[in-house]
Amino acid sequence: MEIDTEKMVQQCMDAINEKIKNLKTLNIMVIGKSGVGKSTLINSVFRGNFAQTGLGRPVTSEIRKIVKKDCPLVIYDTPGFELSAGQQNKVKGQIIDIIQKGYESKDINDAIHCIWYCVNVGGNRTFDSSELNWLSDFTKENKLTKVPIIVILTQAFPVSKAKEMQKLVEKENLDIVKVVPVLAQDIDFDGEYVAHSYGLDKLIDIMVESLPAELQNSLQYMQKPSVDQKVKQSQAIVAATVAGAFGEGATPVPFSDAAMLIPTQVGMIAGITVVFGMDVSKSFLTSFVSATIGSAGATVLGKTIVSNLLKLIPGVGTVAGGVISGATAGLLTTALGFAYIEIMKSVYTGEIKKEDLKSKDVQEKMKNLFQSELKKKP
Repeated sequence: MEIDTEKMVQQCMDAINEKIKNLKTLNIMVIGKSGVGKSTLINSVFRGNFAQTGLGRPVTSEIRKIVKKDCPLVIYDTPGFELSAGQQNKVKGQIIDIIQKGYESKDINDAIHCIWYCVNVGGNRTFDSSELNWLSDFTKENKLTKVPIIVILTQAFPVSKAKEMQKLVEKENLDIVKVVPVLAQDIDFDGEYVAHSYGLDKLIDIMVESLPAELQNSLQYMQKPSVDQKVKQSQAIVAATVAGAFGEGATPVPFSDAAMLIPTQVGMIAGITVVFGMDVSKSFLTSFVSATIGSAGATVLGKTIVSNLLKLIPGVGTVAGGVISGATAGLLTTALGFAYIEIMKSVYTGEIKKEDLKSKDVQEKMKNLFQSELKKKP
């Protein structure tokens, strides 16, 4: 039995667009003095050049709501904290008001989900008493809504100074999630030495731990630094897909009706694509489908080819009654999902170029990945 590769690919494209459209909006409030590197941090963490970057000067005169079309992310950018004490209190009131309104709306798309409080490590700056008092007062007012607060030490170089400041903030026992040092971009010291960026992946780890489940796909879709978190979320999608569709006691799938597996696999592939946040073309997906579940590769559809695949799995034995059991269908779908994750990871990290997916070598690699994943499963 052959599958309609073109039809399946179109279904994948439609499913990807639908999933992106339905992503929940992640809302982040970013607070800190002007010149601490808020814009650079935002643009280093999230794709899409969200923040206007400025060189040592304020880029806001009031709280700005930064929105980009078709992006499930909103950044609330606050004025710099070199303002007067009166202005600082006014801004704090505005922030609390925005948080409270989002909380009362009961709509996850309107709520503030995380606060980044940014402090500059470089330039001989310290976490001065005015900032400490402001943050201490703010955390008290945040007790009702409990929005996670992450203190981010920006331009965290040298590392020794960053660690010293981290310990200083941690000793205050503020009601915050974590203190994380970050160097958002490499610093080149006149070609003599390069301080390499670090800490962005740790920030993403903390965000993953702090955000509700409904926002995990939105975070992964937008974040750039952590491929490991994209892989973890994709693996969770595979596990949830298999558990939901092919769990214990699932109805066996007749070979003649094996095409009923396709919608499940389409949804899984679409979910993984969204998590990686990459623009994929029909050509990209066609290459993968052809090499794995398409007629050109080791397809999961059709009696003869399924039977051949099952021979690769020790202990599975023969297929009784001309059916694919729920366990077998789950096994095949898991292998497909993990193979797709590996391909997406390779493209994301630049190991494989998108345009090379049609090459014979990469096609063979995709086919081998699928069969290799199949052999791994018990």
